[in-house]
Amino acid sequence: MTSVPLRGSCQCGQVTYEATEAPALVLVCHCIDCQKLSASAWSPTLVIRAKSLEVKGNLGSWERTTTSGRRNIGYFCTQCGCRIFHEDPDQPHFRRLKGGTLDNGPIPTPVAHVWVSRKQPWVEIPEGVPQFEENLPPDAAKKLFAKGG
Repeated sequence: MTSVPLRGSCQCGQVTYEATEAPALVLVCHCIDCQKLSASAWSPTLVIRAKSLEVKGNLGSWERTTTSGRRNIGYFCTQCGCRIFHEDPDQPHFRRLKGGTLDNGPIPTPVAHVWVSRKQPWVEIPEGVPQFEENLPPDAAKKLFAKGG
């Protein structure tokens, strides 16, 4: 079980963070961008409230438009390039921490998988975990947030 506060860092340790609240939602994204970002078949994401996150160190940023048309700003260590979190300017109250940057515990169990239309064919999603062909639809997001993730 991952304990709060959540603590994490980049690969070189120049950037560290602490989140004082548990994630509101934990997702696994299988989109092509997340596969490239993580150099893996998916990327675990912890959705947290922005006001609970404190970051120390030098961050760079990179902005792009996602496949679903949303703006996405990724923040990374300027020294080692490790991505720390993302934000969507249209959802300023949340940050999406990259699960692999956690220092204090396992990545929490995801409550849903998104962009499974881009999932690698050998990836198996556990039975009973919600799956979405593309991004998390607003009605599903409300239900998952209401359950506290």
